[in-house]
Amino acid sequence: MIRLCRTLVVVTALLLMSSVAFASNAFRLGDQGAEIAEIQGQLLVLGYDVLADGDFGPATAEAVKAFQSSHGMKADGLIGPATYEALLGRTMPDISRGSNYISRRVIQMSMQYIGVPYVFGGTTPSGFDCSGYVQYVFAHAGISLPRTADVQYTVGTPVATSDLRAGDLVFFSTYTYGASHVGIYLGEGNFIHASSSRGVMISGLGQSYYSSRYIGARRIL
Repeated sequence: MIRLCRTLVVVTALLLMSSVAFASNAFRLGDQGAEIAEIQGQLLVLGYDVLADGDFGPATAEAVKAFQSSHGMKADGLIGPATYEALLGRTMPDISRGSNYISRRVIQMSMQYIGVPYVFGGTTPSGFDCSGYVQYVFAHAGISLPRTADVQYTVGTPVATSDLRAGDLVFFSTYTYGASHVGIYLGEGNFIHASSSRGVMISGLGQSYYSSRYIGARRIL
């Protein structure tokens, strides 16, 4: 019995390790680069509503899910070997996980809290304010940030709107002068933030409310 239990434990561990290895060999939310732009270009050709900007954002993930569903695949939004081959007609290359690894972790972590309510001064998944949410997400990716939006606006390096990439912080002047609201850029013109009206949600930089209050971005990663 003991030997059988040990065998089951070993088999389970091996299966978990193989599933993790398989999942890591996939393009996903937060990834960037020429490969992503090519994938987006093919999705665009097929009629999906995406931008071929090289940023794997929420719109690209939804397009991938729709493509997977239409081809009888698991609609997980990940571009693994099977999805890649069905989409581009060739074998998927090995993926290099380098400088954007932490950025991807930040994006993945940020998406887990969509729908969490807004709480002024909130810093936990029971309720966030905007800067508490950003601080929490980055902390769980191993990066320490100041507590408030105005101080977060002083760290990192400035980024032009045309150079934004997933994981950058975007700032707005809302209820007071200076940086009073912050979110995490996702790519494709979208950012995720803790809205005072709807909690953690995804919005567009091009929306009139945010475009008129946007004051800049900072790169932490």
